[in-house]
Amino acid sequence: MPKWPKPAEGSWTEHYPELGTGPISFRDSTSPEFYELEREAVFKRAWLNVGRVEELPRVGSYLTKEIDAAKTSVIVVKGRDQKIRAFYNVCRHRGNKLVWNDFPNDEVRGACRQFTCKYHGWRYDLEGALTFVQQPGEFFDLDAEQYGLSPVHCDIWNGFIFINLDPEPRQSLRDFLGPMITALDDYPFEMMTERYDFVAHNNSNWKIFADAFQEYYHVPSLHSQQVPTAVRQPNASFECGHFQIDGPHRLVSTAGTRRWLLDPEYMYPVERATRSGLVGPWRTPETHQSAGLNPGGIEPWGITNFQIFPNLEILIYHGWYLLYRYWPTSHNTHKFEAYNAFHPARTVRERIEHEVASVVLKEFALQDAGMLGGTQAALEYDVVDDFPLSDQEILVRHLHKTAVDWVEEYKAQRRPVGV
Repeated sequence: MPKWPKPAEGSWTEHYPELGTGPISFRDSTSPEFYELEREAVFKRAWLNVGRVEELPRVGSYLTKEIDAAKTSVIVVKGRDQKIRAFYNVCRHRGNKLVWNDFPNDEVRGACRQFTCKYHGWRYDLEGALTFVQQPGEFFDLDAEQYGLSPVHCDIWNGFIFINLDPEPRQSLRDFLGPMITALDDYPFEMMTERYDFVAHNNSNWKIFADAFQEYYHVPSLHSQQVPTAVRQPNASFECGHFQIDGPHRLVSTAGTRRWLLDPEYMYPVERATRSGLVGPWRTPETHQSAGLNPGGIEPWGITNFQIFPNLEILIYHGWYLLYRYWPTSHNTHKFEAYNAFHPARTVRERIEHEVASVVLKEFALQDAGMLGGTQAALEYDVVDDFPLSDQEILVRHLHKTAVDWVEEYKAQRRPVGV
């Protein structure tokens, strides 16, 4: 059998020797037992993105977030002091779910002056304080100050709302994000408010889908319709220009040029007609280019994908961005949320350009999603447990190692002293 040469000395993976270069296991993506530990070790302890400030535009604006991996529901609301807070979505009287409409497991959003429990009418203000109890004289020494909504740690970075379900988070949000992510402090996400959202329920572990966006080794094979002929040739080089790891977070940058878009062979006709598609509109408003956007100094720069552990990815293009979130619902299923965000369209043509880019990108993501069932099913056969990864798959290696490390740390903290 042929043997391919090892990556050259100084490859990306070898810059991070703690990752190793040997085959890896994907048992962290197939084991129900590991998932139960991951729920506790990761999703109840890490900072989780649940929205953006634009989703809560005025006093009383709220949204709920169902977090299956933590078996909980959270209310996020803007108070009268303009501060955004989070609370567990539980009435303090009899434990009824406080905010829901027709179906208790569906997420809702809206605006209100107060929250009122459907069951017995207890009311809470926007800051979570208990303000009204039916027949208070029937209770025994009820102290309303002790029965406000249970708070959840909530903080904001550059307009992104994060929560942390740990009663005592190990780090502040900013320390958790670290310098590689906070280098985007000055990137104007707030200017890109025209959004196109979509949600999919997928038949794979959440990390298996995240893996698809951490490497571009699969592009010539899986996305052959979207790449030039030269890239589809056997042994053609399709490599990313820069990988970087900072704590539990990762990024990958690709070179890019819209010259490819002039090749009609691999474009949909609608892309040529509208001058928009896979990399977004061919023309975009001038947008401040943060120093953290292209840390590898790639020229010409195309995309940088910031992967914030555990389940958030922000892909920044020229003048717009794409966001992914992966919410586990079991050891082998997850809910995938995504949206594209553009500068608000000024003309009908710009609106069409945004819609075409969103449709083409959705098609691209569906091609990745189409692999999920096959990957998950084969991994669960439990026949193979050592999978070799290329240098271009360094971030796949890092994500799975990080998840395992968090679980092992959690187990060690629970272990009795001396055991």
